[in-house]
Amino acid sequence: MTHKLFGTDGVRGEANAGVMTVENAVQIGRAIGLLCQRHRRHQRVRVLIGKDTRRSGYLFENAMVAGLCSVGADPYLVGPLPTPGIAFMTVGMRADAGVVISASHNPFGDNGIKVFGPDGYKLPDDQEAQIEAWVADPAALFAALAKGADIGRAYRVDDAWGRYTVKLKTTFPNDLTLDGVRIGVDAAHGAAYKVAPMVLEELGAEVILLGARPDGTNINDSAGALHPQALARSVVDHGCHIGLALDGDADRLVLVDETGRIVDGDHILALCAPRMKIRGELRGHTVVATVMSNYGLELALRDHGITLLRTDVGDRHVVDAMRKGGFALGGEQSGHLVFLDHATTGDGVLAALQVLAIAVREQRPVSELAAAMSTMPQVLINLAVRDKPPLQSLPAVSGAIDAVQRELLGLGRVLVRYSGTERKCRVMVEGPDHDAVRRHAETIAQSVRSSIGT
Repeated sequence: MTHKLFGTDGVRGEANAGVMTVENAVQIGRAIGLLCQRHRRHQRVRVLIGKDTRRSGYLFENAMVAGLCSVGADPYLVGPLPTPGIAFMTVGMRADAGVVISASHNPFGDNGIKVFGPDGYKLPDDQEAQIEAWVADPAALFAALAKGADIGRAYRVDDAWGRYTVKLKTTFPNDLTLDGVRIGVDAAHGAAYKVAPMVLEELGAEVILLGARPDGTNINDSAGALHPQALARSVVDHGCHIGLALDGDADRLVLVDETGRIVDGDHILALCAPRMKIRGELRGHTVVATVMSNYGLELALRDHGITLLRTDVGDRHVVDAMRKGGFALGGEQSGHLVFLDHATTGDGVLAALQVLAIAVREQRPVSELAAAMSTMPQVLINLAVRDKPPLQSLPAVSGAIDAVQRELLGLGRVLVRYSGTERKCRVMVEGPDHDAVRRHAETIAQSVRSSIGT
């Protein structure tokens, strides 16, 4: 389904430009209010609104309040809180929807709007399409405007971060503590700057804190999950047992082991899945990941009798597949990690607690735990293209792909796909030998250039 406003993770773009204008935000707020009126749980529609620490969050928070109140919905403002915290609070407060004003890992100049349903999951395609249809029809929204006492009223929820903190601590085993564990945390100057250290300290850890001084313009700036290098240095300098790098809305986690080595989402899945299987928690003996997850993850899971189910890129696709198959664990190499028995979306702090529980219970360093998976050499080439015809319709490209797959003899993987947002073709090859992988990727890339390259 093609959307003009919603992308793979809500509405997102440069703040005060394009789709992310105040005017659009007001109309989206109205449309969300109308959507909620269809299945409201209470006499009046309740919509939770949270945000990250971007300066433009004030713009869109107030715009959403105006839009919701204008159609008779009551917004509840929680302020800065991680995206998974909003999903949790939406369910806990029996709200009709939850809205997160955040552009996640994007630079501070961008912003976005994510919408959760009353079940804590992101809205399905048909509901996003309905919102878009109403936004494109101002007359329909104007006709729905409330009058007099029917106009909505805004409320502030002052203890949301405390409720979410308690929820996170319940996911850590009752028989364990973090006493004596020194943890480096980089909150990316984002939404978890208070929650993350509080959870860890209340469980007993000593926290070395970075990226916890948001000023509205420094979110994700050389910090957090996309830039864990400063955390890696801090972990080594302070003798930390582990480092946790979150992104701006804290739905991603990248680890740093005690030696300063960066550990991505694939490795986290590889170390959590076998233990979940032993405890009987890994339903279907299956982990869900995307087509971009390293082939080494597939091999590591196979050794434990665990199947890797791949989806298109995006944590939303991962969650959809998990719900359809009844699976408990999924995620992305980028650090979106979903423990569906505990949360409805990726949660960086929750994922960190699962790893910490393993490390404490087994009394093993993170470097040793992360060795459960060996990363297969991977080469990714991004190519600008004139257009995007089906790849199977290009004989040179399909022939090159077939030839490489024959040479790999089942010991590697080829993925050639178009970008969903740019006029680009992405060529990825994995295999046991890096030089051979590079050669194979260049061969396929050249066939793409000759067929549809700019």
